[in-house]
This record gives sequence, C-alpha cells and structure tokens, in this order.
Amino acid sequence: MKAILTALVFAAGLAGAASAQIATRVQRTTIAGVDVMIYPTGVKDVVTIKGSLPAGDALAGDGNAAIPSLTGMLLDQGTTKQDKFAIAEKLESVGASINFSVGQQLSEVSAKCLAKDVPLVIGLIAEQLRHPALTAEEFEKAKAQFAGQLQRSLESTDARAGEAFARAVYSPGHPNRVASTEEYLAALPKATLAEVKAFHAKYYGPARFTLVLVGDVDAPAIQKEISAGFTGWTGGVDYPHPAKSTGTDAARDQTVFMADKTSISVTLGQASGLRYSDPDYQALRVGTAILGSGFTGRLMGQVRDVEGLTYGIGSRLANDSLADGDWRITATFAPSKLDQGLVSTRRELNKWFAQGATDKEVANRKTNLIGTFKVGLATTDGMAGSLLTSVQRGFTPAWLDDYPRQINSLTTAQVNGAIKKHLDPEKMVLVKAGTVTGAK
Repeated sequence: MKAILTALVFAAGLAGAASAQIATRVQRTTIAGVDVMIYPTGVKDVVTIKGSLPAGDALAGDGNAAIPSLTGMLLDQGTTKQDKFAIAEKLESVGASINFSVGQQLSEVSAKCLAKDVPLVIGLIAEQLRHPALTAEEFEKAKAQFAGQLQRSLESTDARAGEAFARAVYSPGHPNRVASTEEYLAALPKATLAEVKAFHAKYYGPARFTLVLVGDVDAPAIQKEISAGFTGWTGGVDYPHPAKSTGTDAARDQTVFMADKTSISVTLGQASGLRYSDPDYQALRVGTAILGSGFTGRLMGQVRDVEGLTYGIGSRLANDSLADGDWRITATFAPSKLDQGLVSTRRELNKWFAQGATDKEVANRKTNLIGTFKVGLATTDGMAGSLLTSVQRGFTPAWLDDYPRQINSLTTAQVNGAIKKHLDPEKMVLVKAGTVTGAK
C-alpha cells in the first residue's frame, strides 16, 4: 500500500499542473471555527492535507521556552481515546501519514492519504489536536528526545551560526528572536506536564487554525467530516502582531568556536524590516535572487565556480510571513579558505549593492521566479503549501493568481531601489561557526 501511495503522489506532480484562476476553484468556508480551503485537482485518489495554528516556540513568551515544542511532540503520542500504537496501526493499514511539527511561530500538521481514507485521517487529526493524552510517561520521553535533538544541534555549524545570527539581528521580545540552545537545555528539566496542558488549552483551538485539502477531494463529504471532528473545539489565539525589530547591541562580527570541524558556516546579513506582504518585498526578492539564488546567482558563479572558495553560498530573505524578517547570505568554507572566502563574498555583495542588477538579470530572474512558482503548484503538496502560506501572509487565494503579474510588472529601477532602501552592507552582522583559526 505504501508503494501504491508513493506512486500516486508522484503522479500528482505530473497531473496536478496549476493554471490561472486558482481562486475560483478554491472552496473556502468556516467550519466549526476552522478556516477550511478545499482545492480539487485532476489527480486521482490522492489527497494532501496541511494545517497550521499559532502555537510555536515564540508563544512561550516569558514562560518556559521548551513548552511549545514539548506540546507539539506529544500530539502524536496517543489521545484520551486511543494509544499511539492503535493510531499508528490505523494509518499503516491504509498507507496514510500524519505529521506534526513546531516552528518559531506556528504549529503545523501535514498528512497524505488516499481519497477513500480522508474521513479516517481528518478524524485522527481532530482527535490528536483536541484530545492528546499528555501522559507523564510520554512527557518524560519527549523531554529526553528533545534534549538529544538539542545536543546534536550544538554540533551543527549551520545551526549554531543561524542561532547566533537571529539573536544578533532581532530585538528581545520579537517572535523571530530564538532562544539559545543553552536556554532550551536549561529550561527542559524545569518543564512540567501542567505547563504543557495549560499551553495546549490556551493555544490549540480554532481561532486561527487553517486546514487545506488538495487533490481528489469531495468537498461536501470533507466538510461534513470536518464538522464532525471539530465541532465543540474552542480556544486558540490570533497570529502575533509584533512591532518591528529595533535592533540589538550585539557585536557585528561574531565567532562561535567549535573544535574539530572540517567546515565553517557563515551567515552575513541584517534584519530586513520587511514582511512578505510589504510593497517593496518582491522587488528586493528579485534582487536577492540575482545575487545568490542557486547556480545562476552571482555568488555561486564567482565565489564557488570561478574562485573555488566555497562548498556552497547563497542569499535569501527569510522569516517574514508573520513578522518582519531578515536578509542573509549563508556560506560554507574550509577553515583554510575562510578569510579569502569572506573577502570574495563581501566584494560581490558590495558590487551588487553599489551597481545594482542589470536589465537582463532582472528579466531572466523574473522568468525564473514565475516558472519556479508554477512548478511548485504542480503537485498536491505544493498547492496545499502555497494556499496555506498565502493565508499566513495575510492574502486570499487570489494572490496566487496575481503573483506572476506582480513579478512581471517589476522594473530594474524598483529592484535596485529596494536594495538601496532596505539594506546596508556596512551594518550587517557576520557570524562564523566552526573551527576558526585564532578563536577559542
């Protein structure tokens, strides 16, 4: 059965090609307080489900930093109605899957199943979200598992560089400012099951829960199942609406020394001050892609292909769906090539900032972004994710239809203007994580 479902999901990528007027095909309703979007595609038998609500790590506030993640980890560890083994057996018997994850601001659920098994999967998602068992035994297991994950992250140069960067560019209280790994490790032993239960009661509810179903969908039948599964559910909170990051007094050149590492992870950037929905965002995104998106970006073309200084390098905008985010270059260098690699990276950054992008680069990148966008909508998974993300960013599904026009309308002057307006290489934070010569 698993092999059959995998083949069908692959077929969905070929048969579900998105066309114009996506919004007219989305059936969006509020059911039992849940924002539900159902989108039919030409694929047969397969349905992808995605959902999210505001219950991520940032929602811990001044409380125990580990509680949101621990709560999410317990969602699939049994309910008050059946244990985790019974749930796993039901899913395994039909080749379906349900996965929960917790990010900085959101708790998310994703599932895949055959069309005939949608009632089962919706029922289990509702049961796990509404009635997790939250037992002391599973709580202790989750704490141990989380501690192991944190210890492994202490050995990851990418994770350490990213963490230090976020703490350097986002002011205290901003939802994108992450707790340090050491803070999580200190919080874990103090976390209590009572705190998990209180967090679940407050933040898990329909207030901002969005559920998207894409594929071979029977809308009336699905709406009936959602009503049966979620009627009576209460609680939840709105998305956070933070003020923009006011910056920090963190050092602009930081080293996280890690012994015996064969590579050094580098992050160079700043808070962008932009949300995805802001007017200048797409212009800056086009410019950023020209600098460092994949093998066609300037950074890979010069620093990697011509000079051979890096394993990989790129630039991107990040963490801006629900709050103002950041702009960053990430790269990996061998310790012996770090200094030369940073010189080359800054040279390309400064050249791009001073001279801007060319008309040809802008035209090519717009074509690339639109093509990538359309390809992403050509699978049930991609369409479900795009619909969900559009809502998180404050758009309606009509935004997906309008995106190509928005990108096509951008001018080179707008792109270069956004670069100059929102970035300043002289104020960027540089973080190096790994075995950096001369550091301790």
